[in-house]
Amino acid sequence: MLPIGTLAPDFTLPDQDGNLVTLSQFRGKKVALYFYPRDNTPGCTRQACAFGEAWSAFQDHNTVVLGISKDSTASHAKFAQKYALPFPILSDPELIAIQAYDVWKEKKLYGKISMGVVRSSYLIDENGVILDAREKVKPDTNAADLLARLEEG
Repeated sequence: MLPIGTLAPDFTLPDQDGNLVTLSQFRGKKVALYFYPRDNTPGCTRQACAFGEAWSAFQDHNTVVLGISKDSTASHAKFAQKYALPFPILSDPELIAIQAYDVWKEKKLYGKISMGVVRSSYLIDENGVILDAREKVKPDTNAADLLARLEEG
């Protein structure tokens, strides 16, 4: 994970509608940035829906929510539509942001080792500095945990 207090790496990626989104375009707002392994899997769906349900609370804290996985924009479009996600989910098949944020790691599942996205999140302040970094987050509590961090100030 990247250290708290450092400048968050900038990136530009397409969202589920093909619009380019650049992290630095949100200067002046906080950003809840979460990385997840794959669209339409049980944990990733619960995580995305939890962020969707908390979206207005994030807005109350002047915070933008961005989800990132290596799925295609077409996959993201279906996922966002199916679950009425009110925030951008960004496609990173080239692992640009995924590697810049150090969430592409060796994973072990049923004894098999492979590379993949470790479910992680970052909270970035209005100046682009990392306020909070969490690795191996729980899909059901990640959004609530970040909101609690926002409420701490």
